[in-house]
Amino acid sequence: MLKTGLTGGIGSGKSEVSKRLAARGAVVIDADRIAREVVEPGTPGLARVVGVFGDEVLRPDGSLNREKLGSIVFADSERLAALNAIVHPLVGERVAELQSRAADDAITVYDVPLLAENNLAPMYDVVVVVDASDETRIRRLAEHRGMPAADAEARIAAQASREDRLAVADIVISNEGTLDELDARVDEVWEELTRRAARG
Repeated sequence: MLKTGLTGGIGSGKSEVSKRLAARGAVVIDADRIAREVVEPGTPGLARVVGVFGDEVLRPDGSLNREKLGSIVFADSERLAALNAIVHPLVGERVAELQSRAADDAITVYDVPLLAENNLAPMYDVVVVVDASDETRIRRLAEHRGMPAADAEARIAAQASREDRLAVADIVISNEGTLDELDARVDEVWEELTRRAARG
């Protein structure tokens, strides 16, 4: 099994790359999606989050108000650390469970937003970084998510720098252009991963 870590800053297009790798046959384990699952209504994870952050992080229907929680934790590193201490172990358990189900010869892609921040590169055989300039990312966040520039800049500032991310990369996917260009680059990367997997 080839364990591939896939990362990229917010707005870099990491999700697009993840989707394309899955379409080519990768077993994609999406840490963000799992992080949402472990705090769904009725889960012990959500109960712990409410225990630490209070009922104001809940929507009227009892689900987690991620925007409200985000505005609290992204402005305060101690509160962010408290949230991570709840969510990360739960995500880790679920990832291990999914990993145990993948075939022995699978190319497993772990979609991990905070790979560089949490020094997780040594856990993977290959680290793929999706890279785009801050200007491009801010523009995308405004266009696709309606995020004000100041919020986009704060999110980017809360994550690892481009330099830190690129420093842990084995393979870089530059994503400044069109989706067709991205497709072509993902094809090249998939061939490289397939070669590495075959070498064992």
